[in-house]
Amino acid sequence: MTGRLGRPRGLWVRSVAGQVFALQAVIVVLLVTVAALALIFQTRYDSEREARNRSLAAAEAFAHAPGLIDALRAPDPSALLQRRAEAARVAAGLDFLAVMTPDGIRYTDARPELIGQRATGDIARARAGESFTEIFTGEPTDAVRAIVPVRTEDGDVVGLVGTGIEIENVGNVVENELPLLLGTAAGALLLAVGGAALVSRRLRRQTHGLGPLEMTRINEHHEAVLHAVREGVLIIDADRRLLLANDEARRLLDLAPDAEQRHVTELGLDPGTAALLASGRAVTDEVHLAGDRLLAVNVRPTEPNRGRPTGTVMTLRDSTELAALSGRAEVARGRLQLLYDAGVRIGSTLDVVRTAEELSQVAVPRFADYVTVELLEPVLRGEEPSGTYTEMRRTALTGIRDEPPLQPVGDLIRCVVPTTPMATALDSGHAVLVEDLSAAEGWRAQDPEGAALALAYGLHSLVAVPLLARGVVLGMANFWRAETPEPFGEDDLSFAEELTARAAVSIDNARRFTREHAMAVTLQRSLLPRVLPDVSAVDVAYRYLPAKAGVGGDWFDVIPLPGARVALVVGDVVGHGLHAAATMGRLRTAVHNFSTLDLPPDELLGHLDELIDRIDRPESGDGGGVGDDDNRGGAEREPITGATCLYVIYDPANGRCAMAGAGHPGPALVHADGRVEFPEMPSGLPLGVGGMPFEATELWLPEGSRLVLFTDGLLETRDRDYDTGLTLLRDALARPGRSPEQACADVLTSLLVPAPDDDIALLIAETRRLESDRIAQWDVPADPAAVSRIRNAASEQLADWELGDIAFTAELILSELITNAIRYGAEPIRVRLLRDRRLICEIADGSSTSPHLRYAATTDEGGRGLFLVAQFAERWGTRYTERGKVIWAELTLTTAPPGSSVGAGMPDLDALENLAW
Repeated sequence: MTGRLGRPRGLWVRSVAGQVFALQAVIVVLLVTVAALALIFQTRYDSEREARNRSLAAAEAFAHAPGLIDALRAPDPSALLQRRAEAARVAAGLDFLAVMTPDGIRYTDARPELIGQRATGDIARARAGESFTEIFTGEPTDAVRAIVPVRTEDGDVVGLVGTGIEIENVGNVVENELPLLLGTAAGALLLAVGGAALVSRRLRRQTHGLGPLEMTRINEHHEAVLHAVREGVLIIDADRRLLLANDEARRLLDLAPDAEQRHVTELGLDPGTAALLASGRAVTDEVHLAGDRLLAVNVRPTEPNRGRPTGTVMTLRDSTELAALSGRAEVARGRLQLLYDAGVRIGSTLDVVRTAEELSQVAVPRFADYVTVELLEPVLRGEEPSGTYTEMRRTALTGIRDEPPLQPVGDLIRCVVPTTPMATALDSGHAVLVEDLSAAEGWRAQDPEGAALALAYGLHSLVAVPLLARGVVLGMANFWRAETPEPFGEDDLSFAEELTARAAVSIDNARRFTREHAMAVTLQRSLLPRVLPDVSAVDVAYRYLPAKAGVGGDWFDVIPLPGARVALVVGDVVGHGLHAAATMGRLRTAVHNFSTLDLPPDELLGHLDELIDRIDRPESGDGGGVGDDDNRGGAEREPITGATCLYVIYDPANGRCAMAGAGHPGPALVHADGRVEFPEMPSGLPLGVGGMPFEATELWLPEGSRLVLFTDGLLETRDRDYDTGLTLLRDALARPGRSPEQACADVLTSLLVPAPDDDIALLIAETRRLESDRIAQWDVPADPAAVSRIRNAASEQLADWELGDIAFTAELILSELITNAIRYGAEPIRVRLLRDRRLICEIADGSSTSPHLRYAATTDEGGRGLFLVAQFAERWGTRYTERGKVIWAELTLTTAPPGSSVGAGMPDLDALENLAW
């Protein structure tokens, strides 16, 4: 039987391929056998070493175990140690663990029958204080054994600990791994022999039975391929003579028929090409000129023969058509890059005008020489675009030169002539191409003078594209060419539409944001105080600036309190938009309501925190209790989270300032000499978190000092941390001699960035003190007879204050309140009159019981006193102190109450004192 090329198959065994296979097979068998034996011995060695290490580690650990020495000194060490030794042996995976005397008598052992017997083998080294391991052979069994002495603190050996693993178990590890090792060796042998067989088979295929006929056939095939390819091939020898040139090379280089064996400099080639061949250097796709053709040339050296160079091979490719294709590909790549850049640059801000400017800037000069963008008026205001688009406002104009003959930004653009490219594009909703503007009759008819100037300037081609978003026209973009000689083509239409479509989406997003931002600003400004109340306690200036990225929830307030006091409030709701503004309004209203209760700052924040917690609870569908996760009671409502607040109460009568914060930065205190400090105060948790009470701090402020309340948006920005902002604020405030208004302006000048990331609320309050001659107070003993004395003293004080018109009303109110305090209150009782914008009457006592207004029946002897106070006073109320309460009433300074004129109808104040409450 013969092979494929006619040589008998039996000769294969004696061939070079067969001998190579046999030699490789023998070498592989030897290597695999040696490797398998080495792995077996290594595994056994590793097993014994692991057994030694485990035994020694367990013996060392047990020998140093706490209480072992005491147990060895006990009367019966075996009873104390046997169970512990067995537990340690099992945990360590050992075959035995024995505690012995220094002479080797076992106290414990895994075999109870060996307890009390002497351990065999040489233990003298351990008795001498040395720890060691060994391969033990003898009774009761062969094992890998470790013996460690047990030492006292003095170094005396009082016992020995012996551990070990039987040799049989050590050998089992090797035997368990032996099938895997042998299987791996067999697999490696099969793979190696198979690989050798494949190599030998390939070698046999390359060398077996190739005669002259077969070689001639292969040469013919090579020649056919060489001359059929569309790429020129030149083979140059080491002497730089042409050995071979295929038909394509002859055509491209116009070689003579007898060009072979000529030197490359004699072939009539372009000097650059000839020099390249003569140099023999390697090049890749180097362009050379051959007549009217551009040839891409590649030169590679051939494989050296016995260390000597044999020549080079040159390939030639006609790249004239390829250059045209690559030019178009380069244009397409540039367009794709421009679209990518447009996606990155257009819409970087949520500003309609800025987005239109970005569209015009990204297209110049890579697509057009000039770009104009017009938008509808409602779009610029953030409103929904109307149906009419004949009038637009020019919003952006960008060009390669300044002052082109186009209407400037801000002009009203009208589409009067329906045949203009702009009107046609708006009507059809697609881009309109005008290759030659001089032939655009409609465009020239709309503005003949302007068209003539534009043509004289050099504008010659136009693409008008409507800006469409959600099928609605927002405006249009016009792309003009002047310096570029080529007019716009049909290929430019799709690109222009794609570019403007991306920009239209960004413009529409900016329009929506403008609308929502305007709504949020309107809502927020309607919820913020329009005019701060005029109070005597402080001179206030404030600033509020919404964030550019969206209105947030910052707020501030100045709330008059009874007793000429004032509350200063500043707060912040984390987030932006309508929800933050609405949340701010709810919190501000809640603070106003709680302030009417005249609560201390910490208690007011506690009530506010509890209110927010109740507001955040989802309502159940049945209208009661707390709803489940489904929130079936209605639409899901976003909770109030991240709200902070700072509440300050200032009393001008004594300069006392009480404040408490809920996660809000504390105020700055500016002294009259310009010294600035930030008082330490507990910050507290933000509102709505709950779980911890709020803590108040008290300060005593000298007259002329200033309290500065602010939100963190004033200090922190993307490029500035809180501490840096605090330092800038300190420097801006540390300049005396300015009004609060001037101080506000200076602070914003120093800290305000062009586009604030968050809302900014700033409140500067310069404190005032109530003069001592405007305050009168008396201590009242718990005696009804003292009422008339205090009333008379108050009447004299009112006469000194020139308030005789309201003296009767004041005496009536004082009589009723003092009588009530004596009858139902507790000592100490104190009366205080404050002459501010109103006359303030305060009666303080040590009882926390508050009177209530009620209507007395006609048969009741009393119960009308508080009713009279409510009728004659402009306002009245009760506030609680740490040691009682204060009942206060306010009277206007100019309006005389009914019945205040002297006459027979004036009631007897002494008789009124007997009216029961």
